[in-house]
Amino acid sequence: MLCSAAGEKSALLWSMRSYTLIRRLEGHQSSVVSCDFSPDSALLVTASYDACVIMWDPYTGEQLRTLRHVPLHSTLDSSSEIHTSSLRSVCFSPEGLYLATVADDRLLRIWALEFRSPVAFAPMTNGLCCMYFPHGGFIATGTRDGHVQFWTAPRVLSSLKHLCRKALRTFLTTYQVLALPIPRKLKEFLTYRTF
Repeated sequence: MLCSAAGEKSALLWSMRSYTLIRRLEGHQSSVVSCDFSPDSALLVTASYDACVIMWDPYTGEQLRTLRHVPLHSTLDSSSEIHTSSLRSVCFSPEGLYLATVADDRLLRIWALEFRSPVAFAPMTNGLCCMYFPHGGFIATGTRDGHVQFWTAPRVLSSLKHLCRKALRTFLTTYQVLALPIPRKLKEFLTYRTF
């Protein structure tokens, strides 16, 4: 699959086998500007000018979670413009347990998947994009004025439970997991309905 975010209120999922549209992911209230698949391809996140990140199951099109950017402190934001938290970029960490986001409110945020609020913040100006170092531990952010900044990110030793889920989801779709003769709670964990 390939996901495209072309500034519309939806993201498009495409088949790389047939080069056809699989589905349109709708749920944002403004333009979708960034997207990223989890390392095991079981999740997709989209970021929008509506200040929300939506986590999707790309196989079913189901919205699994919404993360909302809210101002950290009104004192950090001297302007009163409506779009101060417009998102610019979102990316998964290499182990798939964290997300990084860059927004117009001059903050880089790091989110743990099991929480609905950020676990770390870093101040930045003119943020445009972010990307984790492939081996973890660092995030690079790009700015509209051409600068790159590097940030220390949480290093995580993934649980055996998560490593097993990641290994299975690398080659099993959501539908294949749901068809397995295993307990419902295990299916929910393997399909990221629970963390």
